[in-house]
Amino acid sequence: MTYQETIEYLFNATPVFEKIGAGAYKEGLANTLAMDEHFGHPHRRFKTIHVAGTNGKGSCSHTLAAILQSAGYKVGLYTSPHLVDFRERIRVNGLMVSEKYVIDFVEQERAFFEPLRPSFFELTTAMAFKYFAEQEVDIAVIEVGLGGRLDCTNIITPILSIITNISFDHTQFLGNTLAEIAAEKAGIIKPGVPVVIGETTPETLPVFESKAAEVNAPLHLAENYRANDDYEFQLKGFYQEKNRRTILCAMDCLKESLHLNETLGQENMHTAIAEGMAHVCELTGLVGRWQTIHKKPLAICDTGHNVGGWIYLSEQIKAQECRQLRIVFGMVDDKDINTVMEMLPRQATYYFTQASTHRAIPVEKVMEYADAHQLKGNAFPDVKSAYQQALQDASPADFIFVGGSSYIVADLLA
Repeated sequence: MTYQETIEYLFNATPVFEKIGAGAYKEGLANTLAMDEHFGHPHRRFKTIHVAGTNGKGSCSHTLAAILQSAGYKVGLYTSPHLVDFRERIRVNGLMVSEKYVIDFVEQERAFFEPLRPSFFELTTAMAFKYFAEQEVDIAVIEVGLGGRLDCTNIITPILSIITNISFDHTQFLGNTLAEIAAEKAGIIKPGVPVVIGETTPETLPVFESKAAEVNAPLHLAENYRANDDYEFQLKGFYQEKNRRTILCAMDCLKESLHLNETLGQENMHTAIAEGMAHVCELTGLVGRWQTIHKKPLAICDTGHNVGGWIYLSEQIKAQECRQLRIVFGMVDDKDINTVMEMLPRQATYYFTQASTHRAIPVEKVMEYADAHQLKGNAFPDVKSAYQQALQDASPADFIFVGGSSYIVADLLA
């Protein structure tokens, strides 16, 4: 099989959450444990950091990887979803896994995994852990796919757990209250392993305190952490200020567990943090976080895709000084589009569209929601045509935003 054929096989032979949503979600760890056994427990051969949360886990994961790379470690990074190429999910020191490795993994292991019928995420997690072990990484930053307690990444025992924040997303799996969702995410808290919580609410804090106390895990609240403002952070979204505090609080914990000050010295540690935060995109390949895609007019895309993310995005969009706001917008079917639209600026010109995923809300339906929220604009069959029209209509002093869903950004970047 070619690489393209291999990827098509993976997407068609396994249930893929990005394509079909709820039908791809497999509760329980039976498949994961069977594959872990088959591959000889690869995750035990390197240290790990485990990152969960509703929003911000991708930014935090990439930035921690960038800092540790800058400190001289060989760092694995496992994140999801990918935006353009499947291989974005599995990186070592910023470099994507090779096409050949993906092809060989599928061809050599098909006979074993096909009878198991694993989900796409279960299979790619097994591939990532095997790859990191073979690459002999020092440490891997592992982003949770969905939830925490029953996520297939949860077989690891990390040296640090991080839960960025809790808001409403994937409620059909994780619960209908913030406390229920927090309990699922808190499932990554392991006995004796320090945990950093990025952000709490009156409903979620008691859940984290109770779980940490139950398993004797040292609990660190980033909200109470005095973050160093000297570091220039490459990620410019308003919401990144909270991520910055989470990252720096996590680095303080890692300094102890990895004995960083002794091995690197305080000065070199400071330099590594500065380097990682200032160059996270170049070091790790991170894209789609308040990313500039055009200069005049200024056009920005962002993968914020749920209510928690839009609380910050809507404020940042409204704060732009420009002649006219132009917004290319679409969402997928398991997100709360009404609440997001309530936050969108009324005075913007909209280019409503749909991403090339089966889960996209059809643009005609998006237009109906928009009408109910007094948002004015036109419908476009795909992201490319919507964005090109926005560019064509804009003067150099306008501001264009492209987003609403990770898939909208993925189509744009592709």
